Amino acid sequence: MTEYRKTTLTNYVGFESIKDQVYRKIQKRGFNFNLMVVGRSGLGKSTMVNTLFATHLVDSKKTVGKTTEIATVSHLVEEKGVSLKLSITDTPGYGDQVNNEQCWEPIVKYIKDQYSLFLRKELTPQRELRINDSRVHCVLFFIAPTGHALTPLDITVMKKISRVANLVPVIAKSDSLTLDERVAFKKRIKQELDFHGVRVYPWQDMDEEFYEPGTEEERSGKQAFLQLRDVIPFCVVGSENRVVVDGKAVPARRTRYGVINAVEDPNHCEFIQLRNFLLRTHMQDLIESTALVHYETFRTRQLLALKESTSVKHDDEK
Repeated sequence: MTEYRKTTLTNYVGFESIKDQVYRKIQKRGFNFNLMVVGRSGLGKSTMVNTLFATHLVDSKKTVGKTTEIATVSHLVEEKGVSLKLSITDTPGYGDQVNNEQCWEPIVKYIKDQYSLFLRKELTPQRELRINDSRVHCVLFFIAPTGHALTPLDITVMKKISRVANLVPVIAKSDSLTLDERVAFKKRIKQELDFHGVRVYPWQDMDEEFYEPGTEEERSGKQAFLQLRDVIPFCVVGSENRVVVDGKAVPARRTRYGVINAVEDPNHCEFIQLRNFLLRTHMQDLIESTALVHYETFRTRQLLALKESTSVKHDDEK
């Protein structure tokens, strides 16, 4: 490994402007972000996606009442000159069948198929200048607000998904729990995830390698990482209805008893923390960890298997 010696410049040369060059290029090119939602039927997965992005992206009012097959919708959204190519993959509620054996297979297969598609394009002799990235960057896993414990099926599905993608668990419809029930439920879920070895994102601080040991940046970075790990799983509430509260239109629900403004109220749920985490602080980390960890693992296994099969074929021909 090459060692670099730190050298002090005697005058300004201008290469620090590269960050502006990169910013301009990225702003023109835009970003890709692919999100998958997984969970049992009736937990409001489609509604939560629409609430997160403050627009109608996924049909949450289907005539049959629930998603019946894996479906991906793609949108181009813009915010302050930044383009985002956003793909949302909605999955059927698992556990609905009489026999739920291997019910996670279609989800895992879909994730692996996207890796395989990207790998084939990558290995093509005349490949595209910019390969379209359909790899799943984040899987939002919706947990039913039972207040008791995770089911064995929940644990199995999460364990399978966490091996191939970034898994972020959320407790859906958390306004059905009292604050004390919510705290106890989150604690129980964390214990079960640790006990069963379910790897939840973020499993490590992706910026750790850039910290100077013993600096304030390192301490604040580690503290932020631990605070984030502490809040997961996020307790969330979703609503596509916007109600005017104190002169501001907010996602809320109107009942005969009044307006329930629980979505963006941090005293009621952690929707704000989830949105900030997904879109404002960790989007790039989710994209990078998918490419550098999950996809690289898949790519290595595929190429090694290809090498072994080729060696066997040559041995048979001799």
